[in-house]
Amino acid sequence: MKRADWIPVGLTAAIAIAALAFMGNPSTWLTLSIAGLAMGLLIFLMASGLTLVFGLMDVMNFAHGVFIAVGAYVGASVMKYLAAPAAADSLLENLGALLCAALAAALAAALLGWFFERVIIRPVYGQHLKQILITTGGLIVAEQLIVVLWGPDLVPMQRPTTLRGAFLVGDMAIEKFRLVAVAVGLVVFVAMMLLLNRTKIGLLIRAGVENKEMVEAMGYRIRRLFVAVFVAGSALAGLGGALWGLYQESLTVHIGAQMMVLIFIVIIIGGLGSVGGCFVGALLVGLVTNYVGYLAPKVALGTNILLMVLILLWRPQGLYPVSKS
Repeated sequence: MKRADWIPVGLTAAIAIAALAFMGNPSTWLTLSIAGLAMGLLIFLMASGLTLVFGLMDVMNFAHGVFIAVGAYVGASVMKYLAAPAAADSLLENLGALLCAALAAALAAALLGWFFERVIIRPVYGQHLKQILITTGGLIVAEQLIVVLWGPDLVPMQRPTTLRGAFLVGDMAIEKFRLVAVAVGLVVFVAMMLLLNRTKIGLLIRAGVENKEMVEAMGYRIRRLFVAVFVAGSALAGLGGALWGLYQESLTVHIGAQMMVLIFIVIIIGGLGSVGGCFVGALLVGLVTNYVGYLAPKVALGTNILLMVLILLWRPQGLYPVSKS
């Protein structure tokens, strides 16, 4: 039985401890750590589906940001429609409005993902250059359609009433919505790991990532699995987009394209096809971004690229590379 590799997890903990030592202020450190976890887990939501699409389908989908943007705009529209329960001074009503917005965003992105796979991706399976060109073109077209439907202006996204502001614990300020983001991200991660490791379909997905020909030889229709993974990844991107819009409290038509750089960094750091690697990579990016932004703001812009370079110098295939037979 393959032993678990805890070194990347230990690296994440070591970075957090080192940041505490440099800051010297536990209150500031905890505030930044929760912000980093929230940011990292939201990036994980948006990136996890794409890493499986890369690993299982060998598809270079540069239009993944479309699903993020559509999810964000649909979520904003639902939140606007449910303005009354979102503005109520009731946690239950606020969470109900947020749940409706999140589900609508995931559903809209899933439907778009299904259409995208059938019309745009399917004709170019196995042709990487064409995949890059056609998905980049699809991203541009989709962004213009978003402008037509929702307009080009910045759209403010107001959080539900009881999720605004922060909890004050001594000198520590912990934003309420960031706690929600952490909870949602952890629930999705645990659900994905249980699905991948405890179910038959999860076994087929993991086997397909490592050896697609073997899965086909056993009589399973890998194409249907492709479509299911693509649609599920699109839904997660839509969910992440809606929550990211609330996290930023505003969104523009380029919200998805802007996130793609971070998403690709996370996928490369974690290892193509690895959900666990994507999770750890997203946490590293979120935490390091917040720590460095506080300790050395002038170098914050290049932090993620530097982190990726250092990780790849250490482990060229990423933190948790998926073996290919």
